[in-house]
Amino acid sequence: MIAYPNAKVNLGLRILRKRPDGYHDIESVFIPLKWEDIIEIVPDSVQGNGKVSFTSSGLTVPDDGKPNLCERAYLLLAEEFGLPSVKMHLHKMIPMGAGLGGGSADAAFALKILNDSFSLKISDLRLEELAGRIGSDCPFFIRNRPQYVTGRGEQMEPFQLDLSGHHILVIHPGVHVGTAEAYAGVIPQVPDSDLRELLQRPITEWRDTVKNDFEESVTKMHPVIAELKELLYASGALYASMTGSGAAVFGIFPEREKVTIPEGMSAKWAVL
Repeated sequence: MIAYPNAKVNLGLRILRKRPDGYHDIESVFIPLKWEDIIEIVPDSVQGNGKVSFTSSGLTVPDDGKPNLCERAYLLLAEEFGLPSVKMHLHKMIPMGAGLGGGSADAAFALKILNDSFSLKISDLRLEELAGRIGSDCPFFIRNRPQYVTGRGEQMEPFQLDLSGHHILVIHPGVHVGTAEAYAGVIPQVPDSDLRELLQRPITEWRDTVKNDFEESVTKMHPVIAELKELLYASGALYASMTGSGAAVFGIFPEREKVTIPEGMSAKWAVL
């Protein structure tokens, strides 16, 4: 079975407090973005049960000697349901270390493929709980629709936002920002305003009110992020921001514009 895990972007990202478990409480709105990887999972009749053979192509998937997120998704279900062995191939196109959630999406879609392929009949709510064991952003990609996100990313509620007809341009500058690196430069604080209320105001007001708390410190390490925001606004974006912990930057436009992408960077247009 083949699926197409997509990326996400953050509309606002607030780091509220550090939790006793070492994670941080956040507040954000996640929206799906049609920048996709490809994942295929098929049975492996050669091996016995409970084993996964993983291969990849496209962008290089880092190998630290441990199971990656897709393999962890399989092992999680194999332990509980005694799954047959599988072969798993990931064609990677979503940049990593970009704040686009590509790895989390890959793992969540692997859970969904396995659930369907082996008729496990796991509910979306249960899949979200399992996904949360793999990574904080993973649960979002189970239902894969705009969500107001709190907790460490696993607490979600549907968020209604009409951006129909708008176009989004995402640019990845080719620098990698580690999550721990990004959090190290942030001082958590609880703002007075409600992010949901801010996002219901006209998009032309977001520039001064809807902020990503990672952006200030990450931009100091990678000034190109600020340069890309300036490029997007100069090109006609109504709103521009870094997504997640960086380093990808996106702009929302009323219509598709001609934007000169700096050499060596990857970019993706999508319709919202």
